[in-house]
Amino acid sequence: MQKKKIVIALGGNALLRGNQAGTIEEQEQNTYDTLKNIIPFIKEGHDVILSHGNGPQVGNILMRNDAAAEKYDIPQMPLDICVADSQGGIGYMLEKTLRNILTEEGIEKDVVTLVTQTVVSKDDPAFQNYTKPVGKIYDKETADKLAAEKGWIFKPTPKKAGGYRRVVPSPNPTDIFNLKTIEAITNSGGIVIASGGGGIPVYFDENNKIVGLEAVIDKDKASAVLASKINADEYYILTDVPYVYINFNEPNQEKLEYLSKADAEKYMAEGKFGEGNMAPKIQACLNFVSNGGKKSVITEATKLTDKSYGTKITLEYED
Repeated sequence: MQKKKIVIALGGNALLRGNQAGTIEEQEQNTYDTLKNIIPFIKEGHDVILSHGNGPQVGNILMRNDAAAEKYDIPQMPLDICVADSQGGIGYMLEKTLRNILTEEGIEKDVVTLVTQTVVSKDDPAFQNYTKPVGKIYDKETADKLAAEKGWIFKPTPKKAGGYRRVVPSPNPTDIFNLKTIEAITNSGGIVIASGGGGIPVYFDENNKIVGLEAVIDKDKASAVLASKINADEYYILTDVPYVYINFNEPNQEKLEYLSKADAEKYMAEGKFGEGNMAPKIQACLNFVSNGGKKSVITEATKLTDKSYGTKITLEYED
């Protein structure tokens, strides 16, 4: 079997389910259940790079931020620092869990977490149109109350979830820091956890200094940039469904097993995918295959290595 370089983006649900309180015990069990599914790739000798979402976690960090400021007069931290906070915590949990699984499987490998900065433009239109969901799902009354008290912006969640979530700016990623280091660790046989939560959003000012920005980058788009920059062969996005559907949860819902670039772009233009849900994932996959990647797959974690599942996205339809 030919060795491949594979980037796997773990969705927020891989760590924290929507109906859970978010205890560390719940998140560690979810992490274990998810990471067990990547072991076949490792046993086959492929190079694996992991990224992860942080939507629920960074939302909780922001709430703690506000509560501490109100009750104890502790200075609030900006959103880029909160993203860094979530990267460190989630990266530690992933690294610890994966090391335990590798031990169970009798596999010796280094696992390295890199707190990653991602370059964006400070003039990105996203700063005028908030789309990235973070934090918990609220009912309309609570969402309206928080919007009035804190100036937060809320948008409805997909019908399946119901309710409202806070949204923040989500600028497009253009570059990832420390790519040479990520490649060096991967080439030496290690597993890298990088670009967590999309990475910490930064830009270069007029003096070429690095400056943080108040935003949360879409982790799927950032992971696609990472995958392209390190010349990965395949890019996987793990979510809570085994396939992509058009007209999801509608009477005319249709499962998609294969998507060419042309058809994916056509469905995107027709608005067949949810703006804050599946559309960014499809766009991330299109970005990857348009920049030299062989194949992108969107699937559910337990179906990761089962080729009969997942929506496969390629430049042209596979033979």
